[in-house]
Amino acid sequence: MASSLKNLSEYNADNIIDISDKRFAVVVAEWNDNVTTPLAQGAVDTLLKHGAKEENIVYTNVPGTFELSLGAQRFALRHDIDAVVCIGCVIQGETKHNDYINAAVASGLTDVSLKYDKPVVFGVLTPNTLEQALDRAGGKHGNKGDEAAITAIKMLGLY
Repeated sequence: MASSLKNLSEYNADNIIDISDKRFAVVVAEWNDNVTTPLAQGAVDTLLKHGAKEENIVYTNVPGTFELSLGAQRFALRHDIDAVVCIGCVIQGETKHNDYINAAVASGLTDVSLKYDKPVVFGVLTPNTLEQALDRAGGKHGNKGDEAAITAIKMLGLY
């Protein structure tokens, strides 16, 4: 979705299921924590807003976005976790490292979701600049963490 055309904190709240008994893991990359911390807070706030209980949200950090796949898998294999929200940020930079990281993480999180048959959400920013990242972490384009949490909730509605 092109966030320049849409606020990431605006979403269709139709068909939101009751999540009061659902358990969520929020796995957050420490790298670019000035971006990932507000993204994660947005995700947690949105889960709480829609009825999740604070004690049913497990929050953990991993060193970087690349490590989200393994972090997600550790929670996806747990029977007491219904959905995993992964939060990260990989900024373009001067080399093409971002292409490799982003592709690996997208593939890894998809694999985890399919392997454990539960929602594993890609709440990863892939901006060209820090300014673009901050715009999507509670700035002028809203908060992608909100979008990631709503995605997890709506995916649970499929079950």
